[in-house]
Formats: sequence, C-alpha cells, structure tokens
Amino acid sequence: MDLGKYTIEDLLLLGIKSEIEAARVYRETAARVKNPFLKTRLESLSKEEEKHREILENLYRKFFPNKEIVLPENPEFLPEFPEIKIFREINTTTDIRTVLEKAMQAELSARDYYNEIAEMVEDEELAKMMRYMAKIEQGHYNILRIEYEDMEEFEAIMGDANYEQFDARF
Repeated sequence: MDLGKYTIEDLLLLGIKSEIEAARVYRETAARVKNPFLKTRLESLSKEEEKHREILENLYRKFFPNKEIVLPENPEFLPEFPEIKIFREINTTTDIRTVLEKAMQAELSARDYYNEIAEMVEDEELAKMMRYMAKIEQGHYNILRIEYEDMEEFEAIMGDANYEQFDARF
C-alpha cells in the first residue's frame, strides 16, 4: 500500500466512508442470517464500525475544524484500499462462507490501511489512534475467522445442504 500520495484529509474521509459501509453490510447481513450466535456477532461488529466512524469524524473535525465532512462519492478512487469494494461485493452473495471470507479480507485491508496511516503521519495522537483502529480491525478479523472455522468444523456434523445459506438454522 502506498498512501503517501494522498492527503490526510482524503484518508480520513475514506476511512469514514469505509466504516459506514462496513457497519451497513454487517447490519444487513445480520438481518439475513438465522444463526443466533453469528447474528449477534455481526450486530456487534456493526455497532463497533459505527463507533469507528464517530472516532474518525471527531479526528477530522479536530484536524480540519473549519471544514464540513463531505464523503467521496466514488470511494474506489483509492485502489490501495479495497475494503469498500470488498464490502459491496458481499451483498452479491447468499453464501455465508463467501461473506465471511470477504469480510475477513476487508478487515485485514482496513488494518493495513490504518497501520500505514500511523506510519506516515507526524502527529503522535493521530498515529496512536490509527494504530488503535488497526488493532481493532485485527480483532474483527479474529472474530470472523473463529466463526468461519466453527462453520467448517460443524458443517460436517450438520450434514445440511443449506447450511451455508443465510437461512441456515444452525
């Protein structure tokens, strides 16, 4: 990832947009799954992503106090950060395995994004907050990985052809 060619303002705005997209996808996915444990975890992830949005908005207001938060309309302008594109792809499938795989990929992308911002900024408070955000994104990946591993382990026991669909009863 080479984020050095972008402004901190652009990077914060894209982070806000990304957190909004992640929260929406987790919320909508949670509404579609029947597995109560997975539903709860996805709802929790959605709430955490909303908190991340708030953190980034507060940082933006601190560093750009006289500017209004205007999110990019086309968030794919930053090819080095595919998280938004990945989350949008999640809505194209009903296969829970694919959803979890893509969500894990998106969380790792977000982790790397925030870590790189932390490395490039001079402001220590901003760098510390970006490292914190990266650590939380790694935690999200870990949660999703555990769900994915549990799904694979219990899938054989279930013997249910519909297990991988959103309407699985697990």
